[in-house]
Amino acid sequence: MKIMIVDDCQTTRRLLGIYLKSRGVEPVFAENGIEALEKLATNQVNFVFTDLNMPYMDGIEFLRNLRADPGLATLPVVMVTTEADTEEKERAFAAGANAYMVKPVTAEMVINSIKRILKEFFDKGGVSHV
Repeated sequence: MKIMIVDDCQTTRRLLGIYLKSRGVEPVFAENGIEALEKLATNQVNFVFTDLNMPYMDGIEFLRNLRADPGLATLPVVMVTTEADTEEKERAFAAGANAYMVKPVTAEMVINSIKRILKEFFDKGGVSHV
């Protein structure tokens, strides 16, 4: 399984990457939404963790672009951000996020989020990206 981590903070990318590698998952890294979309054109990923606040293209705009692309529209996406504000959370879900986590996150939170979303997708009959 490949999971993309989109975050402008190198420390966050590394930390999430360590969490995923410890579970046998291959991480793919991007610093912002534009770079993520470019990498998605050449990398088959099964899941995305994205930050909300990033330069060039933020997480909401990135998510809107994903949901508008028929080939990526069902890709599971978790918004991982420092924004604990209810309005930001609602914006993320309105744009198509499958889950929302407030930093700092633990390995257990990340893995549980993946398991919950995968269970939801499989309960609905599966999805091509998973």
